[in-house]
Amino acid sequence: MGRLERDMIIFGGSAGEALAVRVANLAGARLGKIDQKRFPDGEKYFRILDEVKGDDVVIIHPTGGRPDELLIEYFMLVDTIKDMGPKSISAVIPYFAYARQDARFNPGEPLSFHLMTRLIEQLGTNKIYTIDLHLQRVLDLREIFKIPAVNLTAVPAIADYIAKNFYPKNPVVIGPDMESEQWAKVAAATIKTDYAVLEKTRFSATDVKIRARGGEALNVEGRDAIIIDDIISTGNTIIEAAQLVKKAGAGKIFVGCTHPVLSGNALAKMYAGGIEGVVGTDTFPGPISFVSVAPVIADALKKG
Repeated sequence: MGRLERDMIIFGGSAGEALAVRVANLAGARLGKIDQKRFPDGEKYFRILDEVKGDDVVIIHPTGGRPDELLIEYFMLVDTIKDMGPKSISAVIPYFAYARQDARFNPGEPLSFHLMTRLIEQLGTNKIYTIDLHLQRVLDLREIFKIPAVNLTAVPAIADYIAKNFYPKNPVVIGPDMESEQWAKVAAATIKTDYAVLEKTRFSATDVKIRARGGEALNVEGRDAIIIDDIISTGNTIIEAAQLVKKAGAGKIFVGCTHPVLSGNALAKMYAGGIEGVVGTDTFPGPISFVSVAPVIADALKKG
């Protein structure tokens, strides 16, 4: 009997139940059960139904969409499980809420990312896994976490899905801004093509302007473009990038992202802007979550 079958147990928080089932099946681990309900005043009740003493516990807990509620739930889960005597507690937070609030731009603003990491550590989490975390000013998780922290990526699976399902012609991968170069490079290597990175100037949360990096010409004439980014929220960055690439002579345009937040009518705007297809993962479940991150998580857990 292997290590995972013997002493790893995986729990899914209220936003991670389906993902936890898939990961447990792929990893050959036990799937833990949690009894959950809500009191009339809105408070949550839960009870861990499995014995975890001496086990390696994994909590799969995305925090998108309802971040405050889900983070409180995570803190309660960890605090409860810690009292039950596990060997270790690992957190898998595929979408890590507040990670983008990693600096103060005005007096009186909280350092939300730093606060969340401290709370996660102090409550007894021994290791954390994230997926394509938006590291803009924090360049390495080790700068902010004192516990072992692993930032996994879903980009190879996204690029592979686009190649096999959208059939791009002579594709070129496009990163819509400087931060996206890390993902564009991986996507291009996955489907064995080249990539280019654009430059973005942000004027507000919804107003952005995109241009070719350094004013260089884009090698996209007659080629289908695959725009890759970590998060799509309003879709404005993607639309601006698509328009620029189209003007440079690209054919069809496809888009892939890890976290499809898609606020408001973002998806409709992208389709109306001439984008042929959009795909995301189940870190933030939605209408384009065609790629599951379960295999990425299971592989990482098996490697320890």
